Amino acid sequence: MTAAVPPSTPPDAFDASTSPALPDPRAMPARAIWVMLFALVSAFSLSQAFRTVAAIMAAPLQADFGINAQALGLFAGAFHFAFGTMQLFMGIGIDLHGVRRTVLTAFPIAIAGAALSALSTSFNMLLAGQVLIGIGCAPTFLVCTVFIARHLPAHRFAAISGLAMSLGGIGLLLTGTPLAWLIEASSWRMGFWVLGGWGVLAWVLIWALVHEPAHPLDATRKKESVGQALAGFGALFTLPHTWGILLLASVCYASFVSLRGLWLGPMLIERHGFSLVQSGNVALVMSLVSLAGPPLFGRFDPGPATRRRWIAGFTLLLAGLFAGFAFTHSPLIDVAAPIAIGLLSGYMILQYSDVRAAYPAAMTGRALSVFTMAMFMGVATMQWFTGIVASWATARGVEPFTAVLASIAALLALGALAFTALPKPPPPA
Repeated sequence: MTAAVPPSTPPDAFDASTSPALPDPRAMPARAIWVMLFALVSAFSLSQAFRTVAAIMAAPLQADFGINAQALGLFAGAFHFAFGTMQLFMGIGIDLHGVRRTVLTAFPIAIAGAALSALSTSFNMLLAGQVLIGIGCAPTFLVCTVFIARHLPAHRFAAISGLAMSLGGIGLLLTGTPLAWLIEASSWRMGFWVLGGWGVLAWVLIWALVHEPAHPLDATRKKESVGQALAGFGALFTLPHTWGILLLASVCYASFVSLRGLWLGPMLIERHGFSLVQSGNVALVMSLVSLAGPPLFGRFDPGPATRRRWIAGFTLLLAGLFAGFAFTHSPLIDVAAPIAIGLLSGYMILQYSDVRAAYPAAMTGRALSVFTMAMFMGVATMQWFTGIVASWATARGVEPFTAVLASIAALLALGALAFTALPKPPPPA
């Protein structure tokens, strides 16, 4: 794959991600590689749980702290703002210190954030806990994608990444019915304590099992300074096709998380009188079907010739689903549409393959880092923005969930437009 790369761009620390087929006498057995990947996924699954607690905790948090919809959006977005802003730094950390040291150093911050959240006596203290959790969880998915890119076959990148994302989705299951039951039986504070305990177990698992094997290109790759690494990230933004990729990245996953992780529970409770456990059941089913999506779409990746058309088309279909149930108040549709969205969200795994194909080997790792940053900053922005939309609608006598879902549909349509209208990656040589 060729692209105009500024001559000053330093070699990417993840160059090996596009050369997995090189023989190496130091290579570890495939089983050991998979065990390490599953250990890394255990931390990612906790990240998935933390990012979706707001949908189930919304009602008790509003009761305890007297917060409105806008503040609820800020609570949900705080995790993602911290998570997204740390992606570049976590990428540099992986560059300089490797997967194991980076995640083991950062992850205890998430555990501390869970404890602070559980002990919160004010909304500001709760926000601080969310920020710490976001910082600590920041490397959890990035280490999985980098590990897959470095140590598993390139032609299976989309399928294996989809599998990792699907397994990580177990965290989504736990913040459905199980979390709702736990909150009703105890309190939302106990939810944070349980997640913090899971974090301790995940950290121990990674410490015991993850010892990243050396890659054949490691011996020849030059270590670079933090300044050189930042310059390498900056070079991505000089390539015109970067902007369409990032604008779409900022709305796709954000739409799924904003629904599943923030608005689904309040919508079902306020629109239809569902109990906390009943809304948790719907969240659980939505999460279950979302686990099937990434491996399904990863398996049927059409390849670079038509992949971008698939991505744009599925994004518009997703926008249509949001628009369709924004204006209905049927319990059947309000239950069925989120489940359909959960399954359809699996197409987003194709965006990772698109990023991998859009840049030369020397930029692949950093491109994945910047893409992940845009994705989670998009989640934070959308949750914050839809909180404002909900408050605005309520003040004007408009049903807030209609306004929220319609705004998400509009943002998805704009993202698809940017992806197709802005410059595309150069074709293969």
